[in-house]
Amino acid sequence: MTCFDRRDLGLLLLRLGTGGVLAAHGAQKLFGWFGGHGIEGTGQFMESVGYAPGKASATAAGLAETGGGLLLALGLATPAAGAAAAGAMAGASAVHLPSGFFAQEGGYEHAASLGLTAAGLAVTGPGRLSLDHVLGHVLDRGWMVPAALGAAAAGTAVVVGARNRRVRRQQEGEQEALFEE
Repeated sequence: MTCFDRRDLGLLLLRLGTGGVLAAHGAQKLFGWFGGHGIEGTGQFMESVGYAPGKASATAAGLAETGGGLLLALGLATPAAGAAAAGAMAGASAVHLPSGFFAQEGGYEHAASLGLTAAGLAVTGPGRLSLDHVLGHVLDRGWMVPAALGAAAAGTAVVVGARNRRVRRQQEGEQEALFEE
């Protein structure tokens, strides 16, 4: 009898794929790797799409993506890792929402897929081919799942809500007058 099964192998593949993509995406923000713009350039972009202050927003998003992605790939602190990554992807989805669903049109498809997969891994757990399993699941307790996802959801709601208010105020200020004076 083997020490792991198809489920464990499938979870490993999901963790490595999702975690790797998230970590690379975050490294673009934090370090400018893989054609990214680093904190400075990403901060300017974040500011332009309503996340302020831009550098702090870029740092938070980069850390959530890089840290969450690496931890997911390793299967370590899976509830917190999945929740952090899902929160970051919810913030990215908010930016892409006006463009619709499909990524080819600039939509939120990719961010939503990564976020839902990260959240699913937080709920399901990392499987036996993980550091959480090796360490006796000290950072992967059942109570940690709702706590991590709840905290990430609350934080994301506050940040995205503030961003949406900024964008709405900016758009209202840019609207043309209905009548000439």
